[in-house]
Amino acid sequence: MTVKELTEALSLEVLTMPEPDREITGGYAGDLLSWVMGRARSGDAWVTIMTNMNVVAVASLADTACVVIAEAAEIDAGIVERAESQGINLLRSADPIFAACSRIAAACGL
Repeated sequence: MTVKELTEALSLEVLTMPEPDREITGGYAGDLLSWVMGRARSGDAWVTIMTNMNVVAVASLADTACVVIAEAAEIDAGIVERAESQGINLLRSADPIFAACSRIAAACGL
């Protein structure tokens, strides 16, 4: 499933989607950025409530397909701009983390 397809299937809010056709091949949930850096895999949909600038850096290093900000957490416009400039798909869900992960896994057949 592509990031665009996931966004449409789950009615996720698009903060920025520079790579809509990026394939989602797995998933990861976590908020401790150093932990995510070492464990998230290329192609994962990463679900987090973290909304600082380092999320963009970690998503880039881990080569995640997208970042889904759960629980409708607020995010600064500067972070969205940085994600756009670095080719990071950044989405938002009002769902709690567990529900967001469950819905993503079901939609992607994971």
